[in-house]
Amino acid sequence: MIRQETPDDHRAVREVHTRAFGDGERIPGLVEALRVAKAATAPLSFVATVDDRVVGHVLLSAARLDAPRRIVDVLTLSPLGVLPEFQRQGIGARLVAHALAAADGQGVPLVFLEGSPHYYGTRGFENAGAVGFRSPSLRIPEAAFQVARLSAHEPWMTGTFVYSEVFWAFDCVGLRDPEA
Repeated sequence: MIRQETPDDHRAVREVHTRAFGDGERIPGLVEALRVAKAATAPLSFVATVDDRVVGHVLLSAARLDAPRRIVDVLTLSPLGVLPEFQRQGIGARLVAHALAAADGQGVPLVFLEGSPHYYGTRGFENAGAVGFRSPSLRIPEAAFQVARLSAHEPWMTGTFVYSEVFWAFDCVGLRDPEA
């Protein structure tokens, strides 16, 4: 079952991301900061449950598109996490579909993410650079920079994607070179 996250889910969502990403506090901290960040668009946060246990989570948060005509409010899909023992069962795919439908229902024109084109390419996303968008960082591999164009998207909406300050503060933009 997919439903909106409630405050009672916060501890379980922290566990999902801690176990799914295995990088300590960075991703759970990102989620907590995005929940309370001041933004033009309130975050959309959904959990997947199995027998009333939270096993997956997806968060859509405010971002901007620096388009030639004007700044456009858009969303970022990040993070998406599923407990390891529940992965490869379609839960992540259902969370993504639910999140995109919710964003579309709110009139959001675009949803951006960094992720596997093999995974997200079959879930409504396409290579953002190939359809007129510029990445916010040179550290984002070209194939990983993806966008879902929703029903409110208009052809003039191209330009540079801009993450919210929270992503930069938590160093969650692009890949870091461990040799640098």
